[in-house]
Amino acid sequence: MPWKECSVMDERMQFVARRLAGEAMAELCREFGISRKTGYKIFDRYQQCGIQGLTDRSRRPYRYANQLPFQVENFIMNVKHEHPSWGARKIRERLLRRFSGIPIPAKSTIHAVLDRHGLVERRGRVRRRAKGTPLSLGQCPNELWCTDYKGEFLLGNHHYCYPLTVTDHASRYLLTCEALSSTKEDYAFTVFERLFKERGLPANIRSDNGVPFASAHALFNLSKLAVWWLRLGIGIERIKPAHPQQNGRHERMHLTLKKEATKPAAANFLQQQARFDKFIEVFNNERPHEALDMKCPAEVYQPSPRPYTGLPDIDYPFHDKTIVVTRCGRICLGKKKINFSQVFAGQAVGIKEVHDDIWLVSFMDYDLGYFDLETRVLEPLENPFGPKVQNSLERGTSG
Repeated sequence: MPWKECSVMDERMQFVARRLAGEAMAELCREFGISRKTGYKIFDRYQQCGIQGLTDRSRRPYRYANQLPFQVENFIMNVKHEHPSWGARKIRERLLRRFSGIPIPAKSTIHAVLDRHGLVERRGRVRRRAKGTPLSLGQCPNELWCTDYKGEFLLGNHHYCYPLTVTDHASRYLLTCEALSSTKEDYAFTVFERLFKERGLPANIRSDNGVPFASAHALFNLSKLAVWWLRLGIGIERIKPAHPQQNGRHERMHLTLKKEATKPAAANFLQQQARFDKFIEVFNNERPHEALDMKCPAEVYQPSPRPYTGLPDIDYPFHDKTIVVTRCGRICLGKKKINFSQVFAGQAVGIKEVHDDIWLVSFMDYDLGYFDLETRVLEPLENPFGPKVQNSLERGTSG
């Protein structure tokens, strides 16, 4: 019979008593459901310590590896109480001067001692919350495109569909509606590249703060998709979080799309895309819009005069150096590595020394922030990205 949790002491006493009575160790261990090693340990403890040896012993180790001498720990506490603003680095320097001939603990060990005694002030995590950007009026075709994912829905084959939609703000023209299997950046890149080849480049693109248009933890909440748009000379507009009305025209189109093309859902992606294509045809060429004086969007929209020709070269003639951001999002200046942002991986940035060991980082025409070679941490400026109020499209239209 295995040991019972409620009477371990009684079981051990019975085991010892029967062993003292002459019963064989192997048979006793088999009956009590324990190994012979455990059986001999129990009996040996009884012979050494009597009944007291059958009680549970503390599992606390006799000594702790790398435990600080109490004199050193007390010295750390005394220094901290004497100088509350001192951190582990300064306290360690005091230890080096005070004690000789013994190993001095690392800064992390000293910090752990202070933390254990409640002497470390915990700072809240800095989170860059999305705030939105200024929004343009978008009064001419291709001055402003709006994009979003209509809410996902389940197809007949039990796969989720994520429709990516893009509209021209001024003309209400539905540029594309793609049935995608996820919101991955790679899929969005493909859709927008094809769209730019067909329709040209807009002046600005407005989106919400979700993926793949934005990245919550990146510099200025940029994503790789947004950086690509910037490289193409497209301004970025972001609505405020929880303010879908700032993209109201696009959301209104989504309501019509949901009613006419997704209820009920198609059996698979190919069939659903066929429904979207039919909806685009009717929405652009047959459905009159009151806001357009009962015209159809196709009667108002015209392709952009800015053709897509791939990524232009970047040059920084007024900066000291042009540096390509590493794959892990760092700027390497000599042997110094400055943490920058992974969304700029592979992009060329310009850096300029504005003071002794203080450098300005720029991307295209945007100044992003400063870093110094000692801390090697970028201090970002105010978000420089926003709509282009005066752009070539406006000038071309007014001319």
